[in-house]
Amino acid sequence: MRKQLSYVITLTLIFLVVVGCNPAGQAVSEPENTIHVNQLGYLPDGHKSAIIIGPSEGFLIVDVDSKKIVHTGELSAPQQWAASGEDARIADFSSFSAPGNYVLIAGGSGSHQFEISRDVYSDVAKASIKAFYFHRASTALDEKYAGVYARTAGHPDTQVGIHASAASESRPEGTKISAPKGWYDAGDFGKYIVNSAITVTTMMSVFEHYPEKSGMISTNIPESGDETPDLLDEIKWNLDWMLTMQDPQDGGVYHKLTTKSFPGMIMPEEDTEPRWIVMKTTPATLDFVASMAQASRVYKPYDSEFSEQCLTAALKAWEWTQNNMEVYYTQPEDIHTGAYDQPGKGFKDEKFWAATELSITTGETYESEIPSPLLVPEWRDGAALASMNLLNYQEDEAVKKVFFVLADSLLKAQMASPYDVSNDYFRWGSTSDFLNQAMILLYAYKASGEKAYKDAAQSTFDWVLGKNPTGYSFVTGFGQKTAKHIHHRPSEGDAIAEPQPGWVIGGPNPENKEDCGEDAYTSPYPALAYMDQLCSYATNEIAINWNGVFVYVAIALDAEG
Repeated sequence: MRKQLSYVITLTLIFLVVVGCNPAGQAVSEPENTIHVNQLGYLPDGHKSAIIIGPSEGFLIVDVDSKKIVHTGELSAPQQWAASGEDARIADFSSFSAPGNYVLIAGGSGSHQFEISRDVYSDVAKASIKAFYFHRASTALDEKYAGVYARTAGHPDTQVGIHASAASESRPEGTKISAPKGWYDAGDFGKYIVNSAITVTTMMSVFEHYPEKSGMISTNIPESGDETPDLLDEIKWNLDWMLTMQDPQDGGVYHKLTTKSFPGMIMPEEDTEPRWIVMKTTPATLDFVASMAQASRVYKPYDSEFSEQCLTAALKAWEWTQNNMEVYYTQPEDIHTGAYDQPGKGFKDEKFWAATELSITTGETYESEIPSPLLVPEWRDGAALASMNLLNYQEDEAVKKVFFVLADSLLKAQMASPYDVSNDYFRWGSTSDFLNQAMILLYAYKASGEKAYKDAAQSTFDWVLGKNPTGYSFVTGFGQKTAKHIHHRPSEGDAIAEPQPGWVIGGPNPENKEDCGEDAYTSPYPALAYMDQLCSYATNEIAINWNGVFVYVAIALDAEG
């Protein structure tokens, strides 16, 4: 008993230092990052866990305002996590649900402050949608909507050249076409159909799965206040551009619109190099079919004419693919922007995705075969997303069985993980892998009602907001320790100290260590292969598809909370 009392007193004293209540009244330094929490916080009735690195007999949660201990708990046994080289312990405090602001104390350290609140993810969900407004091409960003991130218009894209790779009899090389609007894809100013498609589909899917929660979000954009929800208004800015990327003669869809090489770290309006439409491809066209078929049904209650336009475009694109099912993207010699190529992969998943979305919208059957096993969604593979959308409308036992094989594998991985997450594989955009896994788990919960799926999704989502070995929140502007020097041209070129808020950054990636120099990344562990440096495009860039799935997970957790 005496030992336990001494331990509580010791942790209480540590808390007083952590929150700045030291007797001398001196300023205190940031707590050591040996405790990793979701730096925003947790839903009252949701799964709550933190990761403790180092020895400890237990943990305390202390109310920041009252300075009182409000919860105590035991830690899991330490487990070595190969991805970070750490002996990790899990502090599970799911049973504590009182709203408030707290710190967690264990093993001689205090965590970053976090909140327990019913609307703890509302602001970050809104910001992750608003980030897309900051990435609009072909328009000025007015101070009324963009605040300090206001800028003049860049890339009108009303005179874009047809590249030799995209030339046809009706559109010879050098022909100028108009292809305005759309979102800049990542840290550059290109616009890419393949990545746009998975992005808009993911965000339209959260609207279909959680229409009430999605429809009430206001993001202060020029369209706010019209009859269409702001989320759909923002998505339409990109869909309008995507429609211009279809050849009106044959229905095929061009792969991308970019300059021939990446520009420097400049603002959009300073990038005046000629821009080109590059090559029609099978993946671009099938992904376009999927997005437009889904858009047709999503926008029908708000704009029947646009709905019909999307369906007509989808059907015409589908016809093109019937005679062009293996047209891979090949980067032309004079083009040096993002390829989004898939050499030798095949397009079974894209065909299933396109056929499924068409079938849901039209009620007709389009021939395809569900890939088995299903893979976690990414820009290369939208089949699992299509299966979610199909199950949202109808019972399909074959699709349900394959989907839950994927969901159960993620749940099993999370339950066995020393870090309480479903992922231990790191590559370019690893943050989005965590988020896409969380999305699959959330839909498994929605379809089954089994709480374990939601808990696993929450814990995996926590990784992105700080519960990871780097101690960073991987969303700009949210959390106490966030990325400041992202690989993002507007954030670097605007002379504003803080990057644009609401952007999800790529996260740890051991696969590319040459962007900042061979010796720049000092850790041998994949989960620590991250740097908050402008040069680190391999770990510190942003991309619209990563934000799209963050939007899904943040809204879904809020709705399911």
